[in-house]
Amino acid sequence: MKSVLLGCGTVGKGVLEIMDAHPEYGRIAKVLVRNLKKHGDDPRMTDDPEAVFGTENLELVIECMGGLEPAHTYVKRALEAGCHVVTSNKKMLAAYYEELQDLAEKNGCLIRYEACVGGGIPWIHELIRLQRIDEVTAFRGIINGTTNYILSGMTDNNTSFEEALSGAQEAGYAEADPTDDIDGYDARFKVALSAAAGFGVLPAAEEIPCYGIRHISAGDIVWAKEKGRTIKLIGSGKLYDDHVELSVLPVMLKNSSLLAGVASNLNGLSAVSTTLGTSFYIGQGAGRYPTAHAVVQDIIGIGEGERVTEHCYSMPVDNSALIGCWYVRTVHPEVFHDAAEIIDGETVVTREMPFHALQELLAQCNDPDLFLALIEA
Repeated sequence: MKSVLLGCGTVGKGVLEIMDAHPEYGRIAKVLVRNLKKHGDDPRMTDDPEAVFGTENLELVIECMGGLEPAHTYVKRALEAGCHVVTSNKKMLAAYYEELQDLAEKNGCLIRYEACVGGGIPWIHELIRLQRIDEVTAFRGIINGTTNYILSGMTDNNTSFEEALSGAQEAGYAEADPTDDIDGYDARFKVALSAAAGFGVLPAAEEIPCYGIRHISAGDIVWAKEKGRTIKLIGSGKLYDDHVELSVLPVMLKNSSLLAGVASNLNGLSAVSTTLGTSFYIGQGAGRYPTAHAVVQDIIGIGEGERVTEHCYSMPVDNSALIGCWYVRTVHPEVFHDAAEIIDGETVVTREMPFHALQELLAQCNDPDLFLALIEA
């Protein structure tokens, strides 16, 4: 297949390297970049989108730009022209999933997005594959390699959040602006796309409750360790008859759990389906080559005649069945007086309570630096 590449940053460079090393999977004819001076004398590089979309006999557009625009406009243009699309852009795809899937079906082409969720783990592929036999009823796991790297550093090396974040940035796992990762937004996009692939349900990302790790402290890590627990940022989903339960939350896992042992930048994800039961997947969750590997796997699949199309329907997000004991650190612990099992300084451990009731108390706190975690039963 003749293809073009949009974006040649961290992931795009990896895709270009892998594809150039394997010409049997197709040739990248043009590469759209923002700054030609950064990319040497490769004649394929251009900053002109018209030169890219004017490529003769173009069959595939590979989008690794990131962000909403102009990525959305370019992907839409490709699908309208009958070109297949492979993207690593979870933010854009979560925002425009239904529109782009409809365009792909209308024009007889595919949009594939393995690299959007799970890094190098073939997570989306496995969710779709499971549905050939089973109904997928639940998923959960560590879905963001950056936060897992930070939490692992804090836990294993007794470092502060700031030190662990700096280490993640130096290692290339965190952006200069880490907001999407540490506030949980990246994981929320991935939960939305996992629900689309696994449940056939398309939630709006903003409907998914999302709490990150920006305000975690070394003291929170110590508290968890003393209780034989490990803190991880967990994205999860459950399918019910008339709604879905979806969330992104820090969770204090028992040290004996499989997810507690998933360290560094790795991702670990599980799916529950009717006849297979619980299946578990672990692999590289961040970095140039794991993500590029997933992009190229999608390219190969399309080249080999893969014709998977996805149809989604709407269901409300309802977390009323999400119940547990909660760890909360806040400067206003008195708000939890009637709901607390333990209040020790700024640390609160609640009695078992529904998530929606906890959210009401969190709103009363009005504490922008609050940290919370579900204490897994």
